[in-house]
Amino acid sequence: MKSPVSQPATARSPGAARPGLAPRTSNNRSRVTNGREVLPGVDQRSAIARRYHDVVSMIVGDQGGVDRLAEARLQLIRRFAASAVLAEQMEARLAAGEQINIAEHAQLTSSMVRVAQRIGINRRAKDITPTLAKYLQDKEEDDDHQHPSGSS
Repeated sequence: MKSPVSQPATARSPGAARPGLAPRTSNNRSRVTNGREVLPGVDQRSAIARRYHDVVSMIVGDQGGVDRLAEARLQLIRRFAASAVLAEQMEARLAAGEQINIAEHAQLTSSMVRVAQRIGINRRAKDITPTLAKYLQDKEEDDDHQHPSGSS
């Protein structure tokens, strides 16, 4: 699952905002933490792994981006994505005329509803308002481009 950014939606810098924990170098973090893998020990090219990554990325985007998520919320999103992929597999079997365990499907759906309530199902706007310093810097650059020095 490709996110709109270069790193997967789960890549983050652990320990940076956690008091008492020194950040680890990328060589000392797991491949999942570094964003190199979505699920450890799984071929990331498989259809299921790609779908899982897509669901995680879309929900993370709905939540305003990975930089706005607490680790606990990110973990809930991962659990929701796993449940969503399982539900889709069951529904595909049902659509193909196979029998499914409806009680299992109902329980899975109920679990998804509870996790979705914890995550929040409404989109959250990402604040893209520049800081005052950034605004002034951009304005100065625009002025420099419109009125280059040395011209009359």
